[in-house]
Amino acid sequence: MRVFVTGASGWIGSAVVPDLIGAGHQVVGLARSDASADALAAAGVTVVRGSLDDLDVLSSASAAADGVIHLAFDHEVAFLGGDFKGAADRDRRAVEAMGEALAGSDKPFVLASGTPAVPGRVATELDGHEIPPGAADDPVLAGPMARMATAEWVLSLASRGVRSSVVRLPRTNHGEGDQGFVATLVRTAREKGVAGYYGDGSNRWPAVHRLDSADMFRVALEKAPAASTLHAVSDEGVSLRDIAEVIGRHLNVPVASVPPEEADEHFGWLTMVLSTDQPASSAVTRELTGWLPAQPGLIGDLDKGHYFHTPSV
Repeated sequence: MRVFVTGASGWIGSAVVPDLIGAGHQVVGLARSDASADALAAAGVTVVRGSLDDLDVLSSASAAADGVIHLAFDHEVAFLGGDFKGAADRDRRAVEAMGEALAGSDKPFVLASGTPAVPGRVATELDGHEIPPGAADDPVLAGPMARMATAEWVLSLASRGVRSSVVRLPRTNHGEGDQGFVATLVRTAREKGVAGYYGDGSNRWPAVHRLDSADMFRVALEKAPAASTLHAVSDEGVSLRDIAEVIGRHLNVPVASVPPEEADEHFGWLTMVLSTDQPASSAVTRELTGWLPAQPGLIGDLDKGHYFHTPSV
């Protein structure tokens, strides 16, 4: 297939690209900057210049492709800039441009999303399809709910002749070079001199190695049925305390609880992620697609030591 990939030079995309090429696909990648364009060209990707705001570019590249994988999302604006809703609205416009271009084609459209949090139990692929009443107007939930609505819109494209699927990623896509949530915890532990965990440390993160998640996107592209919701989850839930203990051991710093009332000062923006227990399963996905993670789990990957070789920047 000729596959149009947004976010092709990002953390997940830079693993998806070689996975696709290794399976015999031709990759066309969206590049916003010269650096991204050079990196993609070096990886054997046909480069299309543009951003998520260039709707005509997104539409034409999608129409010319045999399938689309949408990985790009402005995480910097959403998390560090504090405008999740703005990032989600921008993403929705981009998704609509690509989805409309594929209508009636029976081509695959794979969207990256996130696993849901379900109070009191492990979330499955059947969860997270209904927006709670009032959530869309909540200043904290409005952004995540807007992104969830976009995922539902993509699934609805199945009724319009698109083999659409949503791959939900867990909170942690770990691996060497990661600068995400786990790297932020490591950096915070270095700065504070303590490997902290939120509250009693029982809250859990689902996790997957980024090479396994890359494989999931290829599997979805090649064979996921229309309107499939898939979970790229290897570890259903790793406790925050277990993560902190590995960090403390490798940095040789004490491990301690951070009370909820002190979490904002200690963890900053990451508090909103740490404060929720959010395990997730991928049992339905594995049965439906045959996907099977092959890389180390989060604790095993942390114990390899690459997160601690140099201070995270």
